[in-house]
Amino acid sequence: MDKSKLHPDTLALHGGFRSDPATNAVAVPIYQTTSYQFDNAEHASNLFALKELGNIYTRIMNPTNDVLEQRLAAMEGGVAGLAVASGQAASTFAILNLCEAGDNFVTSTDLYGGTWNLFANTFKQMGIEARFADPADPESFRKLTDDKTRCYYAETLPNPKLEVFPIKEVADIGLSIGVPLIVDNTAAPLICRPIEHGAAIVVYSTTKYIGGHGTSIGGVIIDSGAFDWEAHQDRFPLLSRPDPSYHGAVWIEAVKPLGPIAYILRARVTLLRDVGAAMSPMNAFQFIQGVETLPLRIRKHCENASTVANYLKAHDQVTQVIYPGLMDGEARKRADTYLADHQYGGLVGFELSGGVDAGRKFIDSLELLYHVANIGDARSLAIHPASTTHSQLSAEDQAASGVTPGYVRLSIGIEHADDILADIEQALSKV
Repeated sequence: MDKSKLHPDTLALHGGFRSDPATNAVAVPIYQTTSYQFDNAEHASNLFALKELGNIYTRIMNPTNDVLEQRLAAMEGGVAGLAVASGQAASTFAILNLCEAGDNFVTSTDLYGGTWNLFANTFKQMGIEARFADPADPESFRKLTDDKTRCYYAETLPNPKLEVFPIKEVADIGLSIGVPLIVDNTAAPLICRPIEHGAAIVVYSTTKYIGGHGTSIGGVIIDSGAFDWEAHQDRFPLLSRPDPSYHGAVWIEAVKPLGPIAYILRARVTLLRDVGAAMSPMNAFQFIQGVETLPLRIRKHCENASTVANYLKAHDQVTQVIYPGLMDGEARKRADTYLADHQYGGLVGFELSGGVDAGRKFIDSLELLYHVANIGDARSLAIHPASTTHSQLSAEDQAASGVTPGYVRLSIGIEHADDILADIEQALSKV
């Protein structure tokens, strides 16, 4: 059977693995090892010279991690993946694999607060400039692009604004001038497939919906294999000039016998090797368990979130509900274009009329929903970003990111909808 023709829901169970070659085990084994025996000196030499691919050291690759990487790449329609220690590590590596001091990249203003801080401050300390573009105007990405621009970056379903990013419009602009689009699809697995709309690279925090269980931290980078790095090699010196950190390899040339994996292979054997943000095999195993039920869970997340959003819309203490399925105009059009089958994700934001005090009181009154700094668990979660994830930002940056004093974000789980609504109702009654 040609697995490339299987649906993503099926690949969540079958992608990248049939059985363990050593034992015939159907469940993916946990290869809890640091190192691997080389067959002989020539075998070791070939591995290090990239003449063949194989296991060298678990900081760089691991058989359990490899199944997760292959499975998620298959689900996304990519050619290869790289598992790393967290979603933040995935975003960091995705940019650093193309940018060095003196370079810039153009990013959407609509970002998770931690990513905003990474881009605006930490990368600035490295000499890499993040240029913020308004996703409501795709041409703003072109206007901020120059010869030192190495990539574009966006979130499919940005947290907390929840306005779906115009993936194809920005990807097409990038393709016309040789700039790849990197899309963080953390909040929309399966319901959006960015590569189909032109994204070159997809990143995930696997901590969220991919795992779903709230037990493990991780991230993954997926290479579409579709971007022509060689055609625009002047824009990508890290891929097109000799790499002194890997015996002078020119990545766009060195990997040709292995396939269109120049981007992801460099990320693995230079960044992951040198920085060391490796995913543990145990966490990879946990994420594989989560992936197997993702198709079922994501549908329930979306169904429950729609119910909660409509309930909040009718509540007299709520001044605004932020949810793709309730938006108008271009925002709703993009949601229907990029989110499959009118599934609008599991995140719901809303604004309380009482401002910051009301937001905090609501959070403190919840009994079923957990107050945690996470999204995508099977259980329902809530947070008041102005007090937590966005409190580090200036008032100007908070407003730009969509956070207001009374804004509350819910990550709706897979409990019975009536029980979720009952807890929200009793908490609102105490505000």
